[in-house]
Amino acid sequence: MERVAAVDGDLIGNDVMKSRYRTLACAAAALACWLSSKDTPGLAAQSTTPIDTFRVVKAYPHDAGAYTQGLIYRDGFLFESTGLNGRSSLRKVKLETGEVVQQRPVDAAHFAEGLADWKDQLVQLTWQSNVAFVYDLVSFAPRRTLSYSGEGWGLTSDGKRFILSDGSDQLRFLDPETFREIGRVAVTDGKMRIRDLNELEYIRGEVYANVWHTDRIARIAPDTGRVVGWIDLQGIMSSGYKLESEAVLNGIAHDRAGNRLFVTGKLWPRLFEIEVIPRGRR
Repeated sequence: MERVAAVDGDLIGNDVMKSRYRTLACAAAALACWLSSKDTPGLAAQSTTPIDTFRVVKAYPHDAGAYTQGLIYRDGFLFESTGLNGRSSLRKVKLETGEVVQQRPVDAAHFAEGLADWKDQLVQLTWQSNVAFVYDLVSFAPRRTLSYSGEGWGLTSDGKRFILSDGSDQLRFLDPETFREIGRVAVTDGKMRIRDLNELEYIRGEVYANVWHTDRIARIAPDTGRVVGWIDLQGIMSSGYKLESEAVLNGIAHDRAGNRLFVTGKLWPRLFEIEVIPRGRR
C-alpha cells in the first residue's frame, strides 16, 4: 500500500491525497509509538498481548526497486505484486537469487496492491480502482476481473474465502468466485482498534498482517478479529537502506510445505527468512 510518496524524485498524488496522507501518517505514528512503548506504564496497561521477537535464518537478494504490496510463496517461487502507477507489476521471483523470471506489467491507470492465489489462479488487488485482476498462475494471462467497493490493500485466503484489508481496522471476507463481501470483523488488541492493516498472509489458522509504518506484524484470530500476538521486527533492515519514507516493512509469505516464514519491505534490497522467537525465550 502506498498513499503519497516521493520516489525517484517524482511526487505521486495530489493535494487531497497529501491531506489524507498527513492524517494517516499521524495516526500511524501514534500507533507506532504505542507499539514500541510496551515498557511505558500508561500504555503497557492497555495490552497484555505477547510480543515475540525473531531470528534471521537466511537473507536473500530482493529487487530494491520493487514497491512490494503483495507476496506469496508457491511451488518453489515467490509471487510478488508491486505498486505505484506506471510501475505496478505481477512477478514470479526466484527465491535464492531474487531474479525476476516472469513479469506482467499492470496498466498505468492502476496502482497494484495485495496478492493471493486461488486454485490455479492469482488474484491481484488495486488500491483505488475497485477492481481485482485474475491471472493464470502459470502464464500470467488475464482471465477476468472482479469488482469490490472501497480500497484494496492486502489480500490472502484461508482456503474457503478471501480475506481483504482496506487500510482501516476491518478484515473483510469475500466469496472466492464472485468477490462479494460475506462478512467482516474489526481487529482489536484489548480495547484498541488496530488500523492501517496492510499486507496479509494466512498461516496456521491466523491472519498475519503488516501494520503500515510500523515494524510489527499482528497475528489475528480471523473469526473474532482479536490480536493474539505481535512479532516485533525492529532492526531487521538497517535504517541506512530506508532512504525513502515509504521504504517500510511490507510483505509476508509462508512456505507451507517447509514451514518457512519470509518477510520483506517496499524498496528493500533483502528478503528474510525468519524464525519467530516466543516471548521469554532467547
